[in-house]
Amino acid sequence: MGNIQKRPNGQWRARYRDPVGRERARHFGRRLDAERWLASVESAKHRGEWIDPALSRITVGEWAAKWLAAQVQLKPLTRERYANILRVQVLPVWGKVRLAEVTHADVVAWIATLQAEGYAAATIRQTHRVFSLMMALAVRDRRLSYNPAEGVRLPRVLRKEPVFLTHEQVDRLAHACPGFELFIRLLAYTGLRWGEATALQVKRLDLLRRRLEVVRTAVDLGQEVSYGTPKTHQRREVPIPRSLVDELAEQVAGKDPEDLVFTSPRGAPLRNHNFRSRVFTPAAVAIGVPKLTPHDLRHTAASLAVQAGANVKAVQRMLGHASAAMTLDVYAGLFGDDLDAVADRLDEAAAKARADYLRTPSPITGFEARSARTSTTA
Repeated sequence: MGNIQKRPNGQWRARYRDPVGRERARHFGRRLDAERWLASVESAKHRGEWIDPALSRITVGEWAAKWLAAQVQLKPLTRERYANILRVQVLPVWGKVRLAEVTHADVVAWIATLQAEGYAAATIRQTHRVFSLMMALAVRDRRLSYNPAEGVRLPRVLRKEPVFLTHEQVDRLAHACPGFELFIRLLAYTGLRWGEATALQVKRLDLLRRRLEVVRTAVDLGQEVSYGTPKTHQRREVPIPRSLVDELAEQVAGKDPEDLVFTSPRGAPLRNHNFRSRVFTPAAVAIGVPKLTPHDLRHTAASLAVQAGANVKAVQRMLGHASAAMTLDVYAGLFGDDLDAVADRLDEAAAKARADYLRTPSPITGFEARSARTSTTA
């Protein structure tokens, strides 16, 4: 048990021994405050929730650097995104604040400030996620007794309505992107993500089987392009429409197996920003869909596949979604027409069965046979 003594200077000193036997003390102006603090310390020790005050004196800025360095599982682009969030949204507010001084109410007020400053809901949620992950590690490291970022209400993200092009619009867009017609059609008919298409190597094409293998993705880090695993970390095979096979064969003719299938006119990896500003956006404006993005061609692939009769599972496998539930979450509206088609086919099958029943003579029952014999005898 701890004890409380009055010091010559009038302060009240509360002392206790931590779980390893080291004596610790804190001074208060009132005895009541010292008693309350000492009671809370003893209660935390009893519950196994005692936190070494020295560990929680580290600033959020210092802890952020330790936390980010420990995230070895992150892909390069995700690491860069987290670093930007820390630099722009987190550290200017929390950098010099000690971990022990971060309260739930302060985090709530901070999120409200971000919202008032006009940050998008998605940005706020991502910022809160990074901060909460940092605080969660501090809890596991016994620097905090609880995560002050838990339970904060966040703004809801309104999902952007996907754009679905028709076959005719895909052709018009391709023709409006001279030199990249095949690249546009591949995106629109295979559903590859931008990074997957720009990382595609010649050796991953099997034109005889009409398949391409997705094993990596390109990540634009500004100064360089890095390559990592696909979004779900899983390889997948994607069917190639027959109409693209001959063009792909011409595209890779003379290239080595390790070469990229699609590059800039100078042979460098395609960069999203440059391609969009110089090629894609002007083409989108030209066909009358100015807000179109390369990712909308992925949506288009899903839409055209469903129109061609693909079911949810087939679309999931083509797009590389983690589950069919994720596919439905994004494209549920597309399968409404599919359900109508199922109902129509059921109607057709039922009508055919009724027609067959009416054309087939009913078998004579035993009662009818006996009645017929009796009539003949009489």
